[in-house]
Amino acid sequence: MSNKKQLQKLELTWIGKGEEPKLEPRILIENPEYSYGDPDSENMLIHGDNLLALKALEQDYAGKVKCIYIDPPYNTGNAFEHYDDGVEHSLWLNLMKPRLDILRNLLSNDGSIWISIDDDECHYLKVLCDMVFGRNNFINNVIWEKKYSPQNDAKWLSDSHDHILVYAKNKEVWRPNMLPRTEEMDSRYKNPDNDPRGPWKSSDLSVKTYSANYDYPITTPSGRIVNPPEGRCWRTSKEKIEELIADNRIWFGPSGTNVPSIKRFLTEVKQGIVSKTIWMRTEVGDNQEANKEVKIFNSKSVFATPKPERLLERVLFLGSNEGDIVLDSFLGSGTTAAVAHKMGRRWIGVELGEHAKTHCYPRLKAVVDGEQGGISKAVNWQGGGGFKFYTLAPSLLKQDKFGNWVISQEYNADMLAAAMAKQEGYKYQPHESTYWKQGQSSEQDFIFTTTQFLTVEALDSIKDEMQPGETLMICCKSFQKECKGKYGNITIKKIPQMLLGRCEYGKEDYSLNIINLPIDREDDSDEEPNISVQAINDNKKQNDQPTLF
Repeated sequence: MSNKKQLQKLELTWIGKGEEPKLEPRILIENPEYSYGDPDSENMLIHGDNLLALKALEQDYAGKVKCIYIDPPYNTGNAFEHYDDGVEHSLWLNLMKPRLDILRNLLSNDGSIWISIDDDECHYLKVLCDMVFGRNNFINNVIWEKKYSPQNDAKWLSDSHDHILVYAKNKEVWRPNMLPRTEEMDSRYKNPDNDPRGPWKSSDLSVKTYSANYDYPITTPSGRIVNPPEGRCWRTSKEKIEELIADNRIWFGPSGTNVPSIKRFLTEVKQGIVSKTIWMRTEVGDNQEANKEVKIFNSKSVFATPKPERLLERVLFLGSNEGDIVLDSFLGSGTTAAVAHKMGRRWIGVELGEHAKTHCYPRLKAVVDGEQGGISKAVNWQGGGGFKFYTLAPSLLKQDKFGNWVISQEYNADMLAAAMAKQEGYKYQPHESTYWKQGQSSEQDFIFTTTQFLTVEALDSIKDEMQPGETLMICCKSFQKECKGKYGNITIKKIPQMLLGRCEYGKEDYSLNIINLPIDREDDSDEEPNISVQAINDNKKQNDQPTLF
């Protein structure tokens, strides 16, 4: 037995941790009525439960998303028009954990995720993200000044900022872009001596770190002898200084009598600046600015907690480049998608509520048409592009009136084939001429789904068309018993028996009814309440109330 001490692992725990939902991988169905602009656009506006939507995206987009921004409910206890946000901490963490797991899978190796949150859950979320993304991949906590005026009716301190937690998929690989230099910065560079190398700015030639070898007198062009200030020395050797003087890189003032300084040319300065972690409202906007932007697209129902376009511009500028995929699975009023579109990024946005149609759709339609609000003028946005509007397909399996699991009647043959391909990890890609090659996992491994009764004759016909080395999985409602195991390179499975137990079929959303949470107990017991997401969702079925996600 080892004498080494076992180090205790620091870990955040909560009621229900580890009880991850078994998600059904749904297919996405385009709704042409709400698709707009370029029919070949890859931009996606998805209306549906965001956990199921993320699962639907996972197969095709794993490792491909460069920048993720999410603005989840803050769990403040305040009731909003679209979200009632007061979820007990454990339930909130149970909601966030599976979503963060999939978001991590979607990130590219050089990608990053930015999460807006406030003080109520920020520090719990930080520890949760340390678990999901790795503490070593934490970048920074950005402070955003969201308000200008103090809240005089605050009981304690006026809340004037939000947090943005930033994580990289791989911190060793990810690097943020540099912010562009401002005109004010460049204006500090002058050219009083008409140097052909252009504008420059003088910098102190002395340094604090003392070295006797760098402590020597310098003779100015006027003949004045200058020594470094007491306790300091020149930043380089006497020989190097003489080279710099010869190259007209040392400035002695217009009369040649000043203490020497070194010339820093604008052309040699980094053409960008590193972002700070404090973002002032004057730089990136505030809540008031965001509300004005949203009101343009829906003045009757203003979204409660939008973010300004300038804030998202900063995030996407630092975390992505033109052509990169940007994702927001809590799209809200559509700000992330709108800004990504104007900045030339490809985007995916997910929203559950009707405001996917009432807020996101009209806003993004206007963006395609060239609206000039928000950051439009700053990025010279003139319109163009488009997006496709998707909904989640219903659950593949449903129970009939006798309690038997059957294939949902809402699925046609093509939808069923696509769904089965996704269920089994195949890429749905029907062959142009070979009907049974509906999808493939490799160049020689195929899947075929049929609702017809599979006979030996049909099986033999398929076998005759197969090439050496090819393998096939056939999914069907029923088949002749003689078909089972007849060919070693053909696997036959019966729907739905092959699927039961894998996922939570028949569950259409993973939202949470939080209006009447059973957490306020008036007893003296020390036992913690046994609250589960399932219990709350069961309660949801009994009364039609607003949902969180």
